[in-house]
Amino acid sequence: MLKKEESKMSIFIGGAWPYANGSLHIGHLSSLLPGDILARYFRLKGEEVLYVSGSDCNGTPIAIKAKQENVTTKDIADKYHKEFKESFEKLGFTYDCYTRTDSPLHHEVVQDVFLQLLEGGKLYKTEEDQCYCNNCEQFLPDRFVEGSCPHCSAQARGDQCDYCSNLLNPIELMNKTCKTCGDEPIVKVTEHFYFKLGTLQGAIEEYVTNAKIKGLWRDNAIQLSERYLKEGLVDRAVSRDLPNGIGVPVKGYEDKKIYVWIEAVTGYYSASNQWAIDNGKDESIFWDEETTSYYVHGKDNIPFHSIIWPSILTSIGSRALPSHIVSNEYVTIEQKKLSTSRNWAIWVPEMLKSYQPDSIRYFLIANAPETRDADFSWREFVYSHNSELLGAYGNFVNRTLKFIEKSFEGVIPNGIIDTEIREKVNVLYDEVGNLIERAQFKKALEEIFSFVRGANKYFDKQKPWVQVKGNPKECADTLATCVYIIANLSQLLNPFIPFSSEEIQHTLGIALPKWGEIELESISLRKVKPLFERIDLEKIEEELLKLKDNSL
Repeated sequence: MLKKEESKMSIFIGGAWPYANGSLHIGHLSSLLPGDILARYFRLKGEEVLYVSGSDCNGTPIAIKAKQENVTTKDIADKYHKEFKESFEKLGFTYDCYTRTDSPLHHEVVQDVFLQLLEGGKLYKTEEDQCYCNNCEQFLPDRFVEGSCPHCSAQARGDQCDYCSNLLNPIELMNKTCKTCGDEPIVKVTEHFYFKLGTLQGAIEEYVTNAKIKGLWRDNAIQLSERYLKEGLVDRAVSRDLPNGIGVPVKGYEDKKIYVWIEAVTGYYSASNQWAIDNGKDESIFWDEETTSYYVHGKDNIPFHSIIWPSILTSIGSRALPSHIVSNEYVTIEQKKLSTSRNWAIWVPEMLKSYQPDSIRYFLIANAPETRDADFSWREFVYSHNSELLGAYGNFVNRTLKFIEKSFEGVIPNGIIDTEIREKVNVLYDEVGNLIERAQFKKALEEIFSFVRGANKYFDKQKPWVQVKGNPKECADTLATCVYIIANLSQLLNPFIPFSSEEIQHTLGIALPKWGEIELESISLRKVKPLFERIDLEKIEEELLKLKDNSL
């Protein structure tokens, strides 16, 4: 096993795996962006970082989509995996490995974990009642069964109620129907493997309590996990009669598939293996008890990361349990619940055609549902871009550098950096870094933009356009200070809005900076270009009309 470099931390970041059955929407993006912020920040700090995710290409959602389009499940998985990768790349996501759950290595790793659980006495076989559709002539995967939730009466699917977050057995649903044909399914007996989750009640209670004491999880993760524990953990099926997925590696059960709830989370480990193979590295430094891990996902995925995955890891003897649970609440759109079935959604590939990736990233971070649901409003998106990114940040950068370009032939004058501003910058690095590490990204961004607004006030107060005529020395100090601010803002904002940060660093000739204060010598600017363009206010009504028309 490779040794970690002296004083370096190993940081593992696992982003949730989107189902490859439809395009990414802003709800997905909002919950996944924190992973890239963390990865960029910790790399700037010089830590050992492994940031992984992938497309969930197995299970029911893909099978449903394939039936609807009369194509194979592989056709669907290939289409959306490619689209996901392209979207993430355009948005600047810096995954070390973005893979897929239908890869041979993932199948191998999941089957190995299954056998470890079996050999460790954590699995057993039992007969159970399961929904069967006579019309479709098959046992129905959980998500193929729809009906009313027995806990809250809301419309739900057979594995989980999105309204009250209860994990479900399809048999429990009221007014059951088959998602494919609409018939009422009957109940038939089948045999499956079960995981002894109930035996881990005490261990998981201790684990969740420790996380609560340390304050490493979002409140929603703590509350939901405590609710499950209060109700008592119950054994759960780990195999299913599914149309596609990973076969159970036990003689006589090869036609059954390993249930997605155990298979998908194991993707974090298989992706780590894939990264190690592809890069000639050793993934083990990211899978020991010294590793700091961040698991990034939406609210609906909390129990799989706070209870299920820790239970699996504990059962196979791993001590690399999730340390940070970064779980966002939901995003609504124009005050209405996001709905892919009704097409009340904003699709990422379409949005990327019209707007800068930094604009999308900025708004979703600044308005993130970190503690409660947040609303996406086209009006707020456009005004946020024009007033904050363009009006505050872009304006400060442009007015400073354009002034130097015009009045000093692009050469940044030598000057003394304002002492008070230097102190504020150094404090800001500490404050922002601490907030990022505690997964408070929204507050971190607010702190930076408060400083941006202060920088504009400084420029206005100093009046370099007057100083250049009457006091060149003071003007040199002012401009040197402003360029110092710009250089450090590009560093502070790199985890959040990387494209504009990289543009600034290119203009100033900054090479591979590290997290912390940047000092600049007298340099010549490269060609100064605007960081952002104003978005026409007419786009608001245009986008609202498109949203309403598409949802009809």
